[in-house]
Amino acid sequence: MSGHRRRPPQRSNSGARRAAPQKKRWIDYPHRDRTGPRRWLPSVRQLLGLFLLCFGATAAAVGYAYATITIPDPNPRTLLQNNVYYWSDGTVLATDGTVNRQNITLAQVPADVQWDFIAAENSSFYTDPGIDPQGILRAVANMAAGGSVQSGSTITQQFVKNTYLDQSQTVSRKFRELLISTKIGASMSKQQILQGYLNTCFFGRQANGIQAAARMYYNRPVEKLDASQGAFLAAAVNEPSLFQHADSDPTARARAQARWSWVLDRMVKIGKLTPDQRARYAAAGFPAPGKWTSGSGLTGETGYLVQLARSYAETHDRDITDNSLSRGGYQITTTFDRKRTAQLAKSVAAVRAARLDPAHRSADRNVQVGAASVEPATGRILAVYGGPGFDHAHYSDNADTVGVPVGSTFKPVVLAAALRHGAVLRPGEPPASITPASRFDGDDGIRIKDQQGTYVTDDKDPTGLLHQHNDTPRRWGYITLRQAMEQSVNTPYVQLGEDVGYQEVARTAEALGLRSDSLAAPSAGFYIGTSTPSAIRMAGAYATFAASGVQATPYSVTRVTRNGSALPGFKAPAPVRALPAAVADNVTDVLRGVIARGTGTKAAALGRTAAGKTGTTDDYRSAWFVGYTRQLATSVVLFREDPAHPQLQSLVGVGGLQKVFGGDIPTDIWTRYMGDALTGLPDTPFPAPAPLGRGADEPGVPRPSPSESHDKKGDRTRRTDSTGRPGRPGKWPSSTAAPTPAAPTAAPKCRQYRCR
Repeated sequence: MSGHRRRPPQRSNSGARRAAPQKKRWIDYPHRDRTGPRRWLPSVRQLLGLFLLCFGATAAAVGYAYATITIPDPNPRTLLQNNVYYWSDGTVLATDGTVNRQNITLAQVPADVQWDFIAAENSSFYTDPGIDPQGILRAVANMAAGGSVQSGSTITQQFVKNTYLDQSQTVSRKFRELLISTKIGASMSKQQILQGYLNTCFFGRQANGIQAAARMYYNRPVEKLDASQGAFLAAAVNEPSLFQHADSDPTARARAQARWSWVLDRMVKIGKLTPDQRARYAAAGFPAPGKWTSGSGLTGETGYLVQLARSYAETHDRDITDNSLSRGGYQITTTFDRKRTAQLAKSVAAVRAARLDPAHRSADRNVQVGAASVEPATGRILAVYGGPGFDHAHYSDNADTVGVPVGSTFKPVVLAAALRHGAVLRPGEPPASITPASRFDGDDGIRIKDQQGTYVTDDKDPTGLLHQHNDTPRRWGYITLRQAMEQSVNTPYVQLGEDVGYQEVARTAEALGLRSDSLAAPSAGFYIGTSTPSAIRMAGAYATFAASGVQATPYSVTRVTRNGSALPGFKAPAPVRALPAAVADNVTDVLRGVIARGTGTKAAALGRTAAGKTGTTDDYRSAWFVGYTRQLATSVVLFREDPAHPQLQSLVGVGGLQKVFGGDIPTDIWTRYMGDALTGLPDTPFPAPAPLGRGADEPGVPRPSPSESHDKKGDRTRRTDSTGRPGRPGKWPSSTAAPTPAAPTAAPKCRQYRCR
């Protein structure tokens, strides 16, 4: 037995190296089999996988966002517009509202102007899906290279930003803009998007939208822009705060001119402008914008004009209300003549300065003037004077107010009714023919009879009878209606009115355009002016005489559009025949005498063929003059009223006068204004009045003797005695006078009233 011990087998080094392999990792990063920096460098396969993973996740996120995002409601501010009121010549009269925007349809924008914006902002507009990544990159590169400023957003994106989002410069806002733009591009037509974009862009000068911009920069509607002006506006979108001063700031002008030239070059590049056209615009020069003036406020007469236009619009379209007007969007074209409105205000101011002294004469305080001027052939209200203005806390339009009696300016209405319908001169007989030569008793204090021969009563007279008075106690005797009109004698027209009858006179007044609610109730005073039509309506009534009996209702609005679409119902009122031409022309002939030799002789200073009538009411609470030529009818009213206590006060003492008549201050204003307003127009004669034949006289007038003289109008004016000397105009001999009337019986009461 051996003594040697067995040695255990030895493990080799190679066996150790062949130990069991480790489990392989899914992502070998960092690399196990690499050392140093190489251990941390990702492989190409890893990079590709990471890219695909990120792209997929991003696509999934964007897809989810696109699927879940909705087009929001438009910003409330983008829905706001203002209302714009235009003079008859198309220039802006006034605006109201907080945002200067007037939406229009794309059809109103000339095609060249549309392409100005597309060329400048997004030439691929009609082919892109609403976003243009290449355009964004191109804009960034161009600006980085020092080129002109370009927007990286498409027109669709800008429309979305303006209409649905805000102007913040954040990634989240930009991301929403891209998503909504894509949806908008898929759901709206390109025409709708372009229209919305042009209506929401800000152009500077407080102008939101291209219509407001066209007005603010070029004082014209968008329809009248050309490609050159459109290029300037397209340029202004990028730098509105600078370009708005291109009229006065040399730096702004130079930048604007360079950008304008670039836009026109872009038009040529995309084939929307020929090189020849481009050259013509270059030769014409840079279309410099007009001077920037702030928006028109409701100062001076502007407030009354806007008030009239709004009222007319609301009356003729039930959908136009104060509420809808407060939301804006209306463009209202008026009949108002800018030049004549200024001339009327100037005339009132001149007479006030010359005749009134409120600082030293208490009677001259609170004196109010109202005036209106109407075109007889059409009824267009050309000018009004409503007072000192809203900015002077005078909110009531004196030209459109009711409550001021018209006095003797109503007498022509009575005469027209009598010439047309005749008068019941004897109870039980049919109406007799009346002409301006018909004679009536003109004495002061006479008693008045109705058609039944009953004396009219007066509850203010102790006898219970109405004793009608004139302005003076002069004994006129029997005088013609012509002379009574010229001298504004009351008694013949009160009796004539009773003989014609209230209904016929009222119907004639309404046919002439006076509103029924402005006419006074039946009374003796009704025939000499207790009614209270407005100055506008009185001018319209006399315009009917000027137009030989054709009545054109006064109107103030010719066109109303909203959001670019014209609204129906604003066609000019169709003129209608209110009086036979023979009647109207004879009234005019009588009213010419008022100016030639009557109470309105101050109006003769006009130096033109004109007709008119003065009016002064009881206790001198108002004074009127209404007159006309063939081209223009104008009314002027003077009254006193404390704005804090709206009640008519006496005019006694106004202008230092003891008695204030319509033939004084109102006629002075009328003459000054008409002289300016008719400058350059021919002195057009009135038609010769057609003969009316022999008219009947009031009972009690004796037959004319052979020695009675006649004036050139055929009116009997006076009688002569046996020597041929003129006698006193007045009563005929007592042997031929009418018998004493029977005792009075009960009759409707009316108040005594004096007018002149």
